[in-house]
Amino acid sequence: MNEQDKFVVRFWGVRGSYPTPGPTTVRYGGNTPCVEVEAGGYVLILDAGTGIINLGRDLLRRSRERGKPVEAVLLFSHLHHDHTQGFPFFAPAFVPTTRLHLFGPDFLNSSPKVTLDTVMTPPYFPVRLAELNAWLSFATLREPDVLMIGESVGGVALGSANDPALQSDPDLIRVRVLRSYAHPNGVLHYRIDWRGKSVVYATDTEGYVNGDRRLANFASGADLLIHDAQYTDEHYLGLAPGLPTTQGYGHSTTSIAIQAAQVSHTRKLALFHHAPEYDDAQLDRIAEQVDRIHPGTLIAREGMVIRLDDAAQTSSTEEPAALHTKAQTNANA
Repeated sequence: MNEQDKFVVRFWGVRGSYPTPGPTTVRYGGNTPCVEVEAGGYVLILDAGTGIINLGRDLLRRSRERGKPVEAVLLFSHLHHDHTQGFPFFAPAFVPTTRLHLFGPDFLNSSPKVTLDTVMTPPYFPVRLAELNAWLSFATLREPDVLMIGESVGGVALGSANDPALQSDPDLIRVRVLRSYAHPNGVLHYRIDWRGKSVVYATDTEGYVNGDRRLANFASGADLLIHDAQYTDEHYLGLAPGLPTTQGYGHSTTSIAIQAAQVSHTRKLALFHHAPEYDDAQLDRIAEQVDRIHPGTLIAREGMVIRLDDAAQTSSTEEPAALHTKAQTNANA
């Protein structure tokens, strides 16, 4: 298939809170959040947890094979440490030919540029953000914004819902934004639409009674919903032995995520941002439980690939060669 016709979602980091490398997390992975969306020949990256480290290596491999420099759009959902901690180790950022467009929220006067500039400052890190060799552009996003990606807008452009380009170019990638208050300090959810297919990324969010209606409208009819499901119901309610109640932490349960998928009528649900306390065996048990409640639900794992393009007919999953081994992936967490 031509690269320009692909619409593929790849999971590079699926763990919440902090990395969990080791033999008990090999199958699902221990890296913190990073999801890649490749659409129409463009690369979009959702969050920069430790999963972005392996993604960076693979982007450089593709760059060598295709003879094209790395160019990507990096979208931060929010700026908590588990969603930014991999960026200082993102290899393409050190390559002069790389072009990175970075977008995210400006909550509490802390934008992606301010946050990364603070993190990448001695004595916390030896290389400053300003010393990176790549071309970097930064912009903040708000709910009315629409990010447009495609040749007709010159690559990457920030517009609004009434921009003429949105109606005139069927090949334009559209990224819409929803601000949620269901996480400490707030979080941005993203919806990526291209050629009639769509993926919604809703991490770090806690549910509401009878479902989050704003999210349901935002995700309505999406082909894939990637939703926070950090906890089991028992853990969330403080009924799991040795684990505290997590109500108010800003994370959902598996049942909250399933409800979100049902009320929004999304075609496929991927549970995401797994609790660091959960090993592979626990996630296997969760997979069995949710399949009985909402058949076809996926438990996101490192290496999972979901195709939304026409070649797949409907969304499907496959294993990428790029991750090599889970042991190697977890060693980088």
